[in-house]
Amino acid sequence: MKIIATTRQVQGTGASRRLRRADKLPGIIYGGKSAATTIELEHNPIFYALRKEKFHSSILTMELDGKEELVVLRAFQMHPYKPQVLHIDFQRIAADEPVVMSVPLHFHGAENSPAVKISKGLISHVRSAIEVSCLPKDLPEFISVDLSGLTAQSTLRVSDIQLPEGVHAVVHGNENPAVISVITKGGAATAEAAAE
Repeated sequence: MKIIATTRQVQGTGASRRLRRADKLPGIIYGGKSAATTIELEHNPIFYALRKEKFHSSILTMELDGKEELVVLRAFQMHPYKPQVLHIDFQRIAADEPVVMSVPLHFHGAENSPAVKISKGLISHVRSAIEVSCLPKDLPEFISVDLSGLTAQSTLRVSDIQLPEGVHAVVHGNENPAVISVITKGGAATAEAAAE
């Protein structure tokens, strides 16, 4: 996805308000070998892009004052009740350096699993995304997770997810967090997931 931005010349609260009234969006781009740069973007393209899952978990191409660079979305602030983005942050990335991103999980096959068909269990989604580390070219838009082999006694953990080549899950210490647990008729989740 491509974003077009220009360097913001005037800074401060009043300047940001004037930008928003003109349907512009103040933001910042930081990281890499360059200093942090305050930027302005057209509001509406970003507002609609933020509704797409891909925008949050992809490498984006930003054209800043005519020069292209690779960035990722790091944060954004919405107005409490208006459909308006107030501020947005991007981070520069290098094509040859690993990037850490949160990637959404897309689940399928649950309705055919023994946990649902035989045990009449309910599938509980503990996580809808995981953090991964990889080179920008290897970053997946989403990770597909097959639940068709899930049984009533099983808990699917981060280490059980098959990741694309070159992509590694980011976990802290010896953690192996649950992603999916099964709730059986008694109402209890699998013992391991419940302990978590």
